[in-house]
Amino acid sequence: MNGLGARKARNVHRLIVVGQGAAGLCAAVSAMTSARNIGIDLSVIVIDAAPLAASGGNTRWSPSNIRLQADHHVAPGFVEAILAESGGLADRDYFQQLADQAPAMADWLVSLGVVFQSPPYYLAKGPARIQPMGGGVALLNALLARARELGIEFVYEFSLTQLLSDAGRVVGVLGTDAQGKPQKHHADAVVLACGGFEGNAAMRKKHLGSAAENYRLISQGTAYNDGAGIRAALDIGAQAAGDWRSGHAEPVDPRSQHPAPVVLVYPYGVVVNAQGQRFFDEGAGLMHETWERFAHQMQFELPSQNAYVILDAKLLNIADYARAIRSDVPPISAPTLEALEQALGLPLAALSQTVSAFNAACPDDPPGFDATVKDGLACAPVGQPPKSNWARALDQAPFLAWPLVGALVYTFGGLKTNPNAQVLGDNGPISGLYAAGEITGHFYRVAPNSVAMLRALVFGKIAGEQLVRDFRDSSSL
Repeated sequence: MNGLGARKARNVHRLIVVGQGAAGLCAAVSAMTSARNIGIDLSVIVIDAAPLAASGGNTRWSPSNIRLQADHHVAPGFVEAILAESGGLADRDYFQQLADQAPAMADWLVSLGVVFQSPPYYLAKGPARIQPMGGGVALLNALLARARELGIEFVYEFSLTQLLSDAGRVVGVLGTDAQGKPQKHHADAVVLACGGFEGNAAMRKKHLGSAAENYRLISQGTAYNDGAGIRAALDIGAQAAGDWRSGHAEPVDPRSQHPAPVVLVYPYGVVVNAQGQRFFDEGAGLMHETWERFAHQMQFELPSQNAYVILDAKLLNIADYARAIRSDVPPISAPTLEALEQALGLPLAALSQTVSAFNAACPDDPPGFDATVKDGLACAPVGQPPKSNWARALDQAPFLAWPLVGALVYTFGGLKTNPNAQVLGDNGPISGLYAAGEITGHFYRVAPNSVAMLRALVFGKIAGEQLVRDFRDSSSL
């Protein structure tokens, strides 16, 4: 038996947290803190599939936008908006708990040294949000520092294969180490916070469709979210929830090797496929209202699985336009559309014909063009999809293009949990098992804007606090 298991003789409560992203670290730190506050002797070990340098899942690479106002409260109508976006499928109690507990979570992070700012959107205006200065890395650093102060242990390159259970209670985990050797850790509770199945090609193919097998991943850390926690929990009777057929995706520049090299200026030009033809309404909504659908459309509906956004020199006059471009590779530029289509390898005259028909349908440019709000400037080119907003002719050289592909960020299907972060089986909570973050299935249809990180932090903290309450209550029987 390993050292952790040997502590049983000291009557120490033992917790294993699977996953060292925002949700897992919040669970570990809040559990240890809560235990000390009420005099419970607790040891905590955090295990992660990645090596140390790559640990942290999606959190390490995320800007970590959090849908809270500057005062750390959610905006009025938060819960109703999420229910509406889900088509009524979302769990009201879960999201009400999220709204209720979010202010305390944000204040707690501040007490750990996290400094928040209120960042602008890439360009479009959207719901109020805050962001840790330094992004996800700053979150990890603050939580890791506190975890180490509390004596929390870490194990890396541990691949989870099975949850251990006894008489209906989870009592540990089984997996393999970096050398592929079996490793067993016993515990009184387990928190699963190891992401969805976006990093697993076979699961993507099975649940999202065959075209998802080669879906690009948004960051290096995403590959470690291989669905192991989901599979292990389902194997012992956990219920599934969420939309298993979809996930959050974003349009990125495939030339870049950087994490999340998004290009989000597509609403202000036209997007064409490999034949040089428009295929969707680029102005159907604000960027954060369309980027997910656009990314999936490229991956699932275009045979080439790629597209090109085409713009002209008027892009350069949009204030702060570069804020909407995170690719480190400059655009392809040309003095004419004909030269641009040649540089892109598009069929002869295809792009110039597409843009000519588009331009002919565009209204005159309005004074005071505003890229941050839906302006109703629309057009309906013959033989093309309409454009509902920002329909301005592309007629000023130089002409610019970025190649685009979809990149998968996280999946929606996962484990069913209650508002206390307890994993649910057919007969209620599974004793000793908790979950938080992307592994839980609470999103349907679309990802609510800037909510993924919020729920990871809030329910990670809730999981740690709840399991300590459960330890206390079981000890008092």
